[in-house]
Amino acid sequence: MLTGTCIQSTELLNGTFFEKAIVFITEHGDNGAVGFIINRMFPRRFNELQAFSQCPPLPLYEGGPVDTEHLFFIHRRSDVITGGKPVTGNIYTEGDFTQAVKLIENKTITEKDIKLFIGYCGWDYQELEAEIAEGSWAILQEVTPF
Repeated sequence: MLTGTCIQSTELLNGTFFEKAIVFITEHGDNGAVGFIINRMFPRRFNELQAFSQCPPLPLYEGGPVDTEHLFFIHRRSDVITGGKPVTGNIYTEGDFTQAVKLIENKTITEKDIKLFIGYCGWDYQELEAEIAEGSWAILQEVTPF
């Protein structure tokens, strides 16, 4: 299982959306894989989105090419963000987004605790395994998304 690991694109993906991408895999199993690009900044900050103008200027990341109309997040604060799904160690995905925004607004959580993404990466069943086998992705050891 690749859940909780990071993968990095190889030269085979140069010239594509995934060139030089490092992806944190949050789900991997019979339904395929889901992850977020953790090293590509979005050109605007969280508070530059109209709905979140009262929030501090946390960075936004281009999470991937799928569902770029929505925000997603990973976090390390299951003690204050309810409903999160554990990924690895103290890193969670999902949870109560409204609650997370309030915690960002009052600075209870910072960019050290949460990463916000526009879009995500997704692979069908066995698709990521095939891309790794063909050499498009390298599995990174001991890299975390924060």
